[in-house]
Amino acid sequence: MAKGYAQHQARMMAIQGMGKDLARRAKSKCEITGVGGESLFPYEVPPVPAEPDIEHTILVCERCREALENPATLAGREWNCLSEAVWSELPAVQVTAWRMLRQIANREHWARESLEHVFLDPEIQLWADSAEL
Repeated sequence: MAKGYAQHQARMMAIQGMGKDLARRAKSKCEITGVGGESLFPYEVPPVPAEPDIEHTILVCERCREALENPATLAGREWNCLSEAVWSELPAVQVTAWRMLRQIANREHWARESLEHVFLDPEIQLWADSAEL
């Protein structure tokens, strides 16, 4: 058990070490909602690589972090920002937004419409399909 804990702590330290680079890339805003001026948290987009990788990590606000940890709470037009986030230049943001839209599409017509217009590169689509929220 101590070995697993030590590995987890080492991973968290490595992710925290990316903090400045993530903040610079995200311009200190949530990479999903675009909201600034709030606490931001690194989120590793599953499936996570063996070693923490900035290309598989995004910065999210508390609201997004809670939604990613509990996808059943995703609903409503307040998540309309996903329709824009899915077109991000960053594959990890595209994958996360696509997965969130898929979760919402079961309940929200606007999310289904957004997904109908989304085209992900085949490699990114494979990533998006490889794990669910």
